[in-house]
Parts: sequence; structure tokens; C-alpha cells
Amino acid sequence: MAGNRESFAMTRAILLTAVLLICAAASPEQQVRDAEKAINDAYAANDLPTYFSYYAPDLRALYPEGPTNLPDYIKSWTATIKSGAKMVGFADHGMVVQVSPSGDAAVASYQATAKQLNADKSVTTENFNETDVWFKRKGAWKIVEIHYSEIPEKK
Repeated sequence: MAGNRESFAMTRAILLTAVLLICAAASPEQQVRDAEKAINDAYAANDLPTYFSYYAPDLRALYPEGPTNLPDYIKSWTATIKSGAKMVGFADHGMVVQVSPSGDAAVASYQATAKQLNADKSVTTENFNETDVWFKRKGAWKIVEIHYSEIPEKK
């Protein structure tokens, strides 16, 4: 019985090491694509702690209503969600990721559609262009700059 547990533990350790090596071997472009998927999934799921964890403390965000920083963005978006609003849909498409020659900075840009259920139970759908500037700091990719602009409706 003890031999089986030791064998299982060894197999588990080998598999974990293999997974870690495979993840570490992902290109910077793939790492940023994975981070974009994770942050957008957290946004769509209204998972604020996970969502905000992808932003650098020195974030600068350019939104249609004006520039903001991370503390103000956390305060504003948290208040929106606490008011009873929530995301009910999010889809991005046409993502382009450009990585710096040193592999520690990247720009991801794409178009997206976000659907929000507002506190008054109305639904808002926005189509927008987004550009995220990522820096790899202390081994982790973080958004340091975000630019978000609505796509006007075609007439």
C-alpha cells in the first residue's frame, strides 16, 4: 500500500513538473493571449478580485469618460456591480498581439462586444475597440495601460 502511495506521489510530481515546463515554454505572445482570455473571462463572470489582479498598480486607463487609475477604477466598477448591475455577455474578436523584441512588453488590441444587465434591469450592449499594454514584471504579465473606445453605430 505504501509503495502505491509513493508511486502515485512520484507520478503526480512528474506530471506537475511537466505541466510547469510546458507553461513556462509558452511564447510571450501566447502568454499574453492566455492572460487576455483570463482577464476577459473574469470580467464576463463578474469576478472582480481575479479581474483586477491583472492590472498593474500604476495602471493608466483611457475611457470615453476620461482617464483614470487603478484605485479609482476599482472603486467605480465595484460600486457598479454592488448596485446590482452585472456583465451578462462578453465576446472579443480580431485580437492582434505584438511583443517587444525583449519579450517583456506587449500590446494586445481587439474589438469586443459587452452586454451588461443594469441595476434597473435594462440591458446595455456596447461594441468597442480595446488596446491593452502589458509589461512582464517579476515574472507576471500586468496591464499598465488600457485604451477603450466605443465603436459608433452604423447609420
